[in-house]
Formats: sequence, structure tokens, C-alpha cells
Amino acid sequence: MTETHEGGTPLKRVMGPKLLLLFIVGDILGTGVYALTGQVAGEVGGAAWAPFLAAFLIALLTAFSYLELVTKYPRAAGAALYVHKAFGLHFLTFIICFTVMCSGLTSASTASQAFAANLLVSLGVDASPALITLGAVGFMLLVMLVNLRGVSESVKTNVVLTLVELSGLLLVIVLGFYAIAGGQADFSRVVAFDTPEDKSVFLAITSATALAFYAMVGFEDSVNMAEETHDPNRIFPKVLLTGLGLTATIYVLVSICAVALIPVGELASSSTPLVLVVKRAAPGLPMEVIMPVISMFAVANSALINMMMASRLLYGMSRQGVLPSFLSQVHARTQTPWSAILFTTVLAVGLIVLVSAASDSEAIRALGGTTALLLLGVFAFVNVAVLLLRADRVGHSHFRTWTPLAMLGAVVCLFMVTPFTGRDPIQYEVAGWLLALGVVMWGVTYLARRREAARLDPESLG
Repeated sequence: MTETHEGGTPLKRVMGPKLLLLFIVGDILGTGVYALTGQVAGEVGGAAWAPFLAAFLIALLTAFSYLELVTKYPRAAGAALYVHKAFGLHFLTFIICFTVMCSGLTSASTASQAFAANLLVSLGVDASPALITLGAVGFMLLVMLVNLRGVSESVKTNVVLTLVELSGLLLVIVLGFYAIAGGQADFSRVVAFDTPEDKSVFLAITSATALAFYAMVGFEDSVNMAEETHDPNRIFPKVLLTGLGLTATIYVLVSICAVALIPVGELASSSTPLVLVVKRAAPGLPMEVIMPVISMFAVANSALINMMMASRLLYGMSRQGVLPSFLSQVHARTQTPWSAILFTTVLAVGLIVLVSAASDSEAIRALGGTTALLLLGVFAFVNVAVLLLRADRVGHSHFRTWTPLAMLGAVVCLFMVTPFTGRDPIQYEVAGWLLALGVVMWGVTYLARRREAARLDPESLG
């Protein structure tokens, strides 16, 4: 059945269980695991698998809440819609929407820069900042064209990119265990906690988990594709949980192979830790060429998925009257939210130019932690929303999470946004500026649609 709504063209339902699973796996894997393994090991030593496992458990708590809400309200707006129905506050809804959108755009913009840099290096071209910026903008325009072409083309492209990036991680695991079977491993490192001198064991574990959590985010993007999924009430629970389980297993196996084959200090100091692992496991393979190409496909996948998510989020909230109405325009032929796609592309290009002007690479890396920080805040609201909306009855069956899980999810997510986790203070600074920008945008939107916004009723949103 095609989802219809008053006065517009519906989105096209094209995603079945297999495509949705690949979408979720591809979004979660992204670029994080290719660079985070060494940094996580630097925080906790050889037991780098533990923070990835802890991050998976935290994500799982919120995933159950998302499953209840997406099967109860299968709309494209995701967390922003759930929070609006639960709290009924236009300001809070806008900030949640803005926060989730920013996380997607920031991720896509930085991924496009990484794609351009890897492409230039693989071609043997001098990767000057100006050329990287130009290549990143060109790549983002290509993503826009794929997105405009239609969700079928976008999802098919996602399938190809996901299979490529998945093959890179499976290559690490297979070659890693082959080397382990050949006696090249030191398993004593796998269970060894070795924390920095300036951090306690608890602080090192929590900060490493906060870092690893960035590699687990992405599953929430799938709820924004609910209107383009066949029978979401039936397939979302098993597909989302399967996707989370697969990615967590891959992360744990990759981290075990990495620390068993490479000393932690060497692993933590490398910007390409997985290349070290495969080179150690199979010295004869030209991994200096193969892995950068695979990484290029991985970041391309992240950019495509995040831009799809951001455009669908703006489209969904525009339909509900929280954002300007022009963002809900759907192309009659391709059935894609073309105005939201164009708008998010303009913002992403602006972010690319802004990031390219930053001379401090630490600030760029801090955006990953800031993305996780903001999303953890959103997850806390989602876990509370699922409890508040229990009184709202709908006319169809849906998934229902265990109440203590939602409560625990809210508490854990709130804790993970506090300084007690050992987060770098720059993440709070970046988040503060982003939220300040969101407040300004809310003020402009509210004044522009004051009469409509004043009549917003959560009960009318679906």
C-alpha cells in the first residue's frame, strides 16, 4: 500500500527486508570503524572490544524504543515526530529536528571530504585543500543527483556501496583469523586493560565507550525511511535488531583481530589501523592501495545515507507544519522530496566550505564526538517519549518495548552526555554553537509561520 496524505504526492514504497537490512548495516558501519579501532584501543588498551560491546548495548536500549514508535507511527519524521507527539512543544520539536538533521549533514559533509582526499591520493594527485574542497562539493552534487533520481536508485547504490565496505571489514576478519591460526597473535593483549595515566579505569572505559558509540549511530536513520518501506510494522523489528547484531559482531571481531596482531601503541598511533592489521596478516597483498579504495566507498555510502535521512526528515516535519511548507514538495514522476533534497544539499555544501577552512584537524575529528553527543541527547528524549505515549492508542498492532528498558535507556543516554564520561570539552563547545544556531532558526521559522505554529496539535500528526 502507498502512503497518502492530503494535498500531495506520496513517497514510493520500495524497501523490503533485504534492502532495509543493507541500509541499516551500511549506515551503522559507515566510516567510523575504519579509524576508531586504534583510538579506542588507545583509551583502554587491548580490551578494545569492550567499549564497542558497551556501545552496542546502549544503542540496543534505544533501538527498542524506536521500534515501538516507528511501528506505532510509521512516518518519515522519526524522533522529531515522536517528541512532538509526546511533549507538544514546537520549540523542542524544532530543536530535536534540527539536531538530528545537523548530525546527518555534518557526517555527510566530512565524509565527502574524506572521499575527495582518498580519490586524489589513489589517483596520485597532490591533495591540496582547495582541490579537496572542490572534489567534495562535486561529490556532494553527485549524491544529490542520485537522491533526486529516486529512492530506488539511491537504495540500489547503497546496496553496492554497503557490500564493498562490508567486504573490507570481512577481509580484515578473515585474514586476521588466518594469521591468528598461524600463530602470529598475542591473545594476552586482548584481555589487558591499559588506561592513560591521567584517567581512572572507569573514566577510560566511559570515554572509550562514548567514542565507540559514534560507530554505532546510524540505526535511527532507518525510521525516516518508514514511508518508503513495505509493511514497516512487520519487518522493522526483526530487521533493525538483526542489523544491530551483525554490526556489533563485526566490530568486536575486528577489534579482537586488531589488538591480537598489532601492539596497542602502534595501533593507536596509526591513522589507518586496519591497513596495519591486514599488512601484518598478509604481507604480500597491496593493502596500501586496496584499503583506501574500500574506505572511499565506505565514506561515499555514509554521505548518501545521511543525505537521504536529512531530506526525509525535513520533508516529514514540513508535512506536519513544523517547518516551511515548501520543504514538503514531492516530485510527481520520481516521487522524491526534491525541495528538501535541494535544501539539505545547499546546507551540506556550506558545511564543506566551513570545515575546509578549519586548520585544526582536531576540531574536525571532534565533530564525530559532537554528533554522538547530540544524538545521545535525542535518544534520551525518545526513551522518555515512548513512555509518555503509552496512553495514546492506535488502530493497529505494533511492537512494544519493556518499560524498564526504556527507563534504563533514558538514564544511560543522559549519563553519556555528561562530562563524567571524560568527553573532550570541545565537543560541548561545538554542540553549544550548533544549538544556538538552532534557536535562531526556530525563531525565524516561528515568526514566519506564527499562526500555523500556534495551532499545532500533536494529536493531529498521524
